Amino acid sequence: MSRFFFGPSSRRGRTAAGLLGALALLALAATWRSHSRTVRREAGLSVLLLTVDTLRADAVGAYGASGDPTPWMDRLAAAGVLFRDAHAHNVVTLPSHANILSGRHPYEHGVRDNAGFRFPTDVETLATLLQSRGYRTGAFVSAFPLDSRFGLARGFDVYEDAFADAEARPAFLVQERAGAATAELARRWIEAQGGRPWLAWVHVYEPHFPYAPPEPFSSRFRDPYAGEVAAADAALRPLVEPVLAQGRGSRTLVVLTADHGEARGDHGEATHGIFAYEATLKVPLLLHQPRLLRPGAVDMAARHVDLLPTILDALEVAAPEGLPGRSLMPLLAGEPAGTTVTYFEALSGQLNRGWAPLRGAIRDGLKYVDLPLPELYDLRGDPGESRNLAAAQPERAAALRAILDRPPDVERTGSAAAESAETRQRLRALGYVGASAPAKARYGEEDDPKRLIDLDAMMQDVVTLYLERDLEGARRRCRELLQRRPDMTVALLQLAQLEREAGDLDAAVEALRRAVAQAPADATAAALLGASLTQAGRAVEAVDLLEPYAEASHPDVEVLTTRALALARLGRIPDALAILDRARAVDPSSAMVLVHAGTVRLMAGQRAEARAAFEEALARNPGLARAHSSLAFLAAEDGRSDEALERCRKAVALDPREWPKVLALGSLLWQKGRQAEARSYLELFAAGAPPVYAREIDRVKVWLSR
Repeated sequence: MSRFFFGPSSRRGRTAAGLLGALALLALAATWRSHSRTVRREAGLSVLLLTVDTLRADAVGAYGASGDPTPWMDRLAAAGVLFRDAHAHNVVTLPSHANILSGRHPYEHGVRDNAGFRFPTDVETLATLLQSRGYRTGAFVSAFPLDSRFGLARGFDVYEDAFADAEARPAFLVQERAGAATAELARRWIEAQGGRPWLAWVHVYEPHFPYAPPEPFSSRFRDPYAGEVAAADAALRPLVEPVLAQGRGSRTLVVLTADHGEARGDHGEATHGIFAYEATLKVPLLLHQPRLLRPGAVDMAARHVDLLPTILDALEVAAPEGLPGRSLMPLLAGEPAGTTVTYFEALSGQLNRGWAPLRGAIRDGLKYVDLPLPELYDLRGDPGESRNLAAAQPERAAALRAILDRPPDVERTGSAAAESAETRQRLRALGYVGASAPAKARYGEEDDPKRLIDLDAMMQDVVTLYLERDLEGARRRCRELLQRRPDMTVALLQLAQLEREAGDLDAAVEALRRAVAQAPADATAAALLGASLTQAGRAVEAVDLLEPYAEASHPDVEVLTTRALALARLGRIPDALAILDRARAVDPSSAMVLVHAGTVRLMAGQRAEARAAFEEALARNPGLARAHSSLAFLAAEDGRSDEALERCRKAVALDPREWPKVLALGSLLWQKGRQAEARSYLELFAAGAPPVYAREIDRVKVWLSR
C-alpha cells in the first residue's frame, strides 16, 4: 500500500478552486481535440529545460496534488500544455537524462545505470545540435550522478557542477547542491546572454531521498517528500516567473519534466531504481510557449525520447535522422497521434545485485513487464497496477513481449566502463550502486525483484536509521540483511562503515575482508580495507594489500592515495610522495590528491610545502573541509588564532567528520600550556559537536569548568 498522500485518493480533500481548475483543463482538452490547427514554429527561440529529480507526476498540483505544493509549476501548466500520460524510459538519474538530451533509448546510447557508464562522444544531443547553430548553451546540475565525468557535458559552453567535492561525503549522505543555488547560477547566466538565443538546462534534486525540506516547507508540510517537492518548485520560481510575466512576448520555450518518480512504498519499493511501476515511471511533462502553444491538458502518450524532436521542431531545426521519438507539435495541432509504444527498463537490480533484469513496454494503455514472473496491467482501468493480467490474458502479454523480443535497429552492447573507487563510493552513498554483479545465463523466479524487494527495504532501513542517528539500530539491521543475503557486497560495505563509526575497527576490517573476498576486482572495497587497516595501526598490511591494485595499468586514484598514506604512516615519505605524483598524473584535476600530498608533507615536517599544497587544493575547490582543518593546525601553531578558529568553523560546517580535529587542536594547545588559546577551540567543540561525541563533550566541559 502506498504511503504517498497525493493523487486520486485525496480528491475529497481538494479545494473548490482545485476542482474548478481540473474541470477547466478537461474543457480545454476537449476543445483542443475538436479543432485542427496549423503547426506553429519559430526559429531563434531560447530553450529552458527544467528537470526535477525524483518527482512523481501526482506530487504536482496540476496533476491532482493537494496542499498547493507547486504553485509555479501549476502556473506553468495553466499557461501551457500539460501531458497526462508521459513516461520515462529509466528509473534512475543518469540514463534518464541521457534519454532526454539525446532523444535516444538507453539501448541506443548505451547508458544503462548511474555507475559504470559514460555517454558516448559520437551521439548528438540537444546541446551539441543547438551549439552548432549558434546557441549559447549552459547546464546547471544539482547532484553527483550528473557530474561532467559521466559524459553529458559535451555541447555545453558552461557545465556547472562545481558542488561536486573532490572528497566523498560521509556514509549515506547525498552529495547535492540546493536547487535555489543552482537556479540562481542559471539565472545569472541567462541574464548575461543578451539577445543571443540560448539553451539552459537546469536540474534540481530536492525530492530525492533523504527527504529533509528546508523551512518554511518543513513546517508547512507534514509529509517531508511533499516539502521537498515544494522546495524544488520554489527554487525554480526565479526562472519561471519572468517567462510567465512576459506572456506572448516571451521568446523562451519552457520544457519541464522529471527524470523519474518515487515509489513511496508502492509495491513494496521504498524509493526508486528496482521496479518500473507507474509511481516511478510516469512523470510530469509541461510545455510552455504562448506564441506557439495553446493552453490545455492532453491525453496523448508522450515519452522522454519525444522531447528532443519536439524542441527542434518548435525552433524550425531539422532533427537528426533515425530518432525513435516524434515531435509532439503536429499532434498538439490536431494531427492523429497513432499508436505509441513506450519502451522502459530498470537494470540496477541486475547490474548491482545480481537480480533479474527488468524491461517492458506500454501500448494503448496496456503495460507489460518482462520478468521471470511476468506482469500485464490495463493502466486505464487499473492505474495502480493492482491486478496482474499476465496469466489471464496470455495473448495480449505475448504481443507486447514480442515487441521486446525484436532486436533494436541500433544497440550499443559494449561493457560498462570501469568506475573509480571514489566515484562508486559516492554513488553508493546515493543508494544507487553496489559491487558489480556478474550476469547469469538464466534468471529464475528466485531472482525476480518482486521476491527480493524486502531486501531493498532492509537496505533503506539501514540508511534511515543511520540518518536518524541510531547507529546501533543501523548496525543490527545491516547484520540482519547479511544473514538473509550474505553475498550482498554492498551491505558488507555499509556494515564496515557503520562498525568504523561505532569505533569497532576490528569488525570493520572483518566486513571489508569479506567484501574483498567476494569482489576482489572492486577497488572501492580494497581501498576502504586499506584505509581501515592503516587507521588500526596495521599500515604494513595495507601497503601489501594495495600493491597489486596500485600496480595495475590503469590504477585507481583512491587506491594510490590510500597506499601513499599507509607508506607515510610507516615513515616512507619519499615513496608516499612518488605514489601521489602518480595519482596526480592519473587525475590532474583532483584537489584531494593535493590535500593528501599536503598531509604527507606535514607528517615529514615540511610545513611550507604542506601549506602550499592545502592552499592550492582550496583554490581548486573551496569546499574541502580537510584542507581547511589542516590549515587551521598550521595557523594555530604559528599563533594566528583568528585564522585558525575561522578555518575550524569552515571545516565542521562543510563536513561533520572534522569535529575530532577541532578537539585535537584544542587538546594539543592545552597540553602545550596555551590554555587561553585552547579554550576557544574546546568551547567551539562543546557547543557544536553532534551527540555522537557526547563522551568527549562531557570531558571537554570538565576541562573548561576548571
